[in-house]
Amino acid sequence: MRDMAQNTRGTEMPALPRLGGRRSSYRERVADALRAALIAGELRPGEVYSAPSLAARFGVSATPVREAMLDLAKEGLVDTVPNKGFRVTAVSDQQLDEYTHIRALIEIPTVVELARTADRVSLEALRPAAREIVTAAVAGDLIAYVEADTRFHLGLLALAGNAHLVEVVADLRGRSRLYGLTALVEAGRLLASAEEHLELLDALLERDGKAVHAIMTRHLGHVRSLWASGEPGHGA
Repeated sequence: MRDMAQNTRGTEMPALPRLGGRRSSYRERVADALRAALIAGELRPGEVYSAPSLAARFGVSATPVREAMLDLAKEGLVDTVPNKGFRVTAVSDQQLDEYTHIRALIEIPTVVELARTADRVSLEALRPAAREIVTAAVAGDLIAYVEADTRFHLGLLALAGNAHLVEVVADLRGRSRLYGLTALVEAGRLLASAEEHLELLDALLERDGKAVHAIMTRHLGHVRSLWASGEPGHGA
C-alpha cells in the first residue's frame, strides 16, 4: 500500500503519485488521480484536504492542484472550504445503489452487444489496461487500480460508438465510492476481481455473449459489495 501523509485535520491520507512532465498536463493528471483516490475511498468523506498538502504528495505546485480540485467541485465530488481547502462530499447508501443500478442497466447490454459487433483489434487494444489493473491489484495500489479500471471500462464502452453513453457512465463512476477496496487488498482478494477484466476480454474475443453477460453481471455486482463492506460507519 502507499505511504500515508497527514491532511489538515491531522488524520492519515494516502501518499499520492508524484507527477512530472509539462505543467499544462498537471491539472488533468492531478484531477484524474484525485478522482481515483475519491472513488477508491482513500480520500474520505467529510475530511478537509488542503491544496498545499496534496501538492506536496504530487511533487507539483499548489496551483494545478487547486485548479483540479475546483474541477472536482464542479462535478460535485468536493466542496470548497474557505481558507482551509476542500471537503470530500459524502454519498448516501441510496445514491450508491442507484448509481450501480443505472450502470448495470447501461453497461451490461452494451457490452454484451460488443461481443457481436466489436472488432478484434479494438478489443485487443484494451488488454494493456486490463493487465495494468492486475498489476495494480498485486501491488495493492488502489489509485492506479481505479485509474486503469476506468480506462478499461470507458474504453470498452466507447467501442459502442455512443459518446454520450460513455459520458454518462464516466459521471456515474466518478460519483461512486468503493470503500471496500482496502478490505479486498488486506484479504488478498483484489487480484481475483482484477482478473475478471481479462476474463471479460477473452469472452468478448470468443464472441460468447452469454459468458459476457454472466461476467458483467458478476463484476458489477461486486461494486455494491465493495463500497458496502468498507463504508464508513460499517467497521471495515
